[in-house]
Amino acid sequence: MKYYLKKTLLLMVTLMSFSLGNAQISDPVNWNTSVKKISDSEYELIATATIEDGWHLYSQQVSEGGPIATTFNFESNKNYLKKGNTLEEEGHTVNDPIFEMQIKYFEDKVDFKQRIKLKSKAPFKINGTVEFMVCDDSRCLPPTEADLVFNIK
Repeated sequence: MKYYLKKTLLLMVTLMSFSLGNAQISDPVNWNTSVKKISDSEYELIATATIEDGWHLYSQQVSEGGPIATTFNFESNKNYLKKGNTLEEEGHTVNDPIFEMQIKYFEDKVDFKQRIKLKSKAPFKINGTVEFMVCDDSRCLPPTEADLVFNIK
């Protein structure tokens, strides 16, 4: 009896190790931030998404019933004011057969830009987050949130 118990336990551990070793966490989007000085009192916050081949990152404007739209949130602080909404590049608009609607998405690389007006001359950081969803031709990953930090100097 002990022999069978040991064999069964060994088989279970081996199978678990194999499945854990083959499990891959897919993270097809990498986010980077930069800041561009527009004038003495205006800056542009740039969030750049680098997207792995075969994956699509969706626009900020997606109709109801579609994938989760890309959404930016910037922590308020006394050093700046947001000017307008976050802008995005042109991207691709297609009739998506999975969601059965027209959807705008991005491939490879895309910049999202947010203008701000400074209320202070001292250096500071702006913390933000981006929530996004990506799909390839066969699957979609659950919505993901990434932290963003912009250094104003």
